[in-house]
Amino acid sequence: MNQSIEHIISRPDTWRGTSSHQASHFILNTPSANTTWPTARSISTGFASLDNKLQLGGWPLQGAVEVLSNDDNSECMSLFLPTMQALSAEKRWQAFIGAPHTPYAPLIQAMGIPSEQVLMVHPKTREELLWATEQAVRSTTCSVVFAWLGSAHYRYAELRKLQLAAADSDTLLFIFRSSDALAESTPVSLRVHIDAYREISVIKQRGGKSEVAIRLPDNPLFDSNVTTREKTKVTATRTGTYLIPVA
Repeated sequence: MNQSIEHIISRPDTWRGTSSHQASHFILNTPSANTTWPTARSISTGFASLDNKLQLGGWPLQGAVEVLSNDDNSECMSLFLPTMQALSAEKRWQAFIGAPHTPYAPLIQAMGIPSEQVLMVHPKTREELLWATEQAVRSTTCSVVFAWLGSAHYRYAELRKLQLAAADSDTLLFIFRSSDALAESTPVSLRVHIDAYREISVIKQRGGKSEVAIRLPDNPLFDSNVTTREKTKVTATRTGTYLIPVA
């Protein structure tokens, strides 16, 4: 295993999901430097209306996706469930770095996402947050990294470092920031703004049309219950998302 990601996992402020049936000893094989990755450059968002507006037909696999929101992004996180579900087949970590909320295990398991793939990292400083995010992306042991940068100001060079790490990796990177950063310049491959009413605005995308607004269909997770593919009902959280506040 990559030494940097192994160091992150061994930290006392890192939590790994476990299966309800057995303790997690989730071992991942780190590919060698000459490993040939699939040539796909995007992955479907799970929403046809959004895919149709994105230049690559989905989330770009080379480069960071910056998600701006008026809140802490907890209300929009259910939008990424289809992506997590698709990537779970890779059997790699799905990392949450600096997340203000914790994935609701019964719900993500019901959606076919193994909770033992979830890796929670709680950095204590902005420097640790940036470092952990970059290492998780470069390690190749994560299929997706969700990193909460919050409302703090970040230099262009700091964001560019994350963008370059994602561009050199096959790991999908989402960085969440406050809407206050909307006026700032950013080096990411895709920049979107999401509001509480499931309206997504494409602010920037490389090689594609910007200033595009998409209204996503209503999400069943916003109901009091959701019926899974196993025909069982799982109670949703109070906010209607699959996240619950970190204690």
